[in-house]
Amino acid sequence: MKTVVITGSTRGLGLGLARRFLDKGFNVVINGSGDASVERALKALSAFGERVHGVAADVSSRSDVERLFNEAEKRFRQVDIWVNNAGLGQPLRKAWEFGEDEISRIVDINIKGVVHGTIVPFLAMKSRGTGKIFTMEGHGSKGAILDRMTIYGTSKSAATYFTKSFAHEAIGSGITIGCLLPGMVVTDLLFDTVMDDTPECRKRKLIYNMLADDVETVAVFLVDRMLSATGSFCRIEWLTRRKAIFRLLFGKLRKRDFFRNEN
Repeated sequence: MKTVVITGSTRGLGLGLARRFLDKGFNVVINGSGDASVERALKALSAFGERVHGVAADVSSRSDVERLFNEAEKRFRQVDIWVNNAGLGQPLRKAWEFGEDEISRIVDINIKGVVHGTIVPFLAMKSRGTGKIFTMEGHGSKGAILDRMTIYGTSKSAATYFTKSFAHEAIGSGITIGCLLPGMVVTDLLFDTVMDDTPECRKRKLIYNMLADDVETVAVFLVDRMLSATGSFCRIEWLTRRKAIFRLLFGKLRKRDFFRNEN
């Protein structure tokens, strides 16, 4: 039985990925930054019994990521797939309105977390010549600019560059390195970008209702593509340009409203 480790998997899309991998018969190690969030997620996945394990670890710390990897292998013998899903969003503020500590935390999780979360599993997988490592992309990965999302977008752009460049350096290792493009997923991270009632946020809500998808739909797609991925590098994209254009043209006919239950 194969094993997957998913960082930042105590809620949202990460938890959805965990469910899908479990449905596929995998052992799954979930991760969050604190014990409380890990325990809540384990309770939500309790129906899967001993096939799911949880480890609290800060992915910005190399030693924590090493501990996460070692605990996963101790519990399930071998890590076959590693998913760098942990990420921090940002409050809707312009770049100069952030303090140093706020910027550092976003950069540490979104960039250093990917760096550590790629190097640590790669070193172990390289010795046996097999394994897969994926990094979750986000706004900024393709260079798009959105006001009041600069710090987050910068971190995601950097993480994407690192992943692609790392894959190039790792050619011939037998390890598949990949990027996951989930598009717009209805999670807390998305809701955090429309917290006020400005014209900008009202416009975002309209776009999200046309383009966004629920966690389960995206998780099923991403997991199935990860399992079939081969080669030294792959990019798995849910919301393709063609799909987005179609939804923008006909989105109003779908009459969806993800925000109708807002406070």
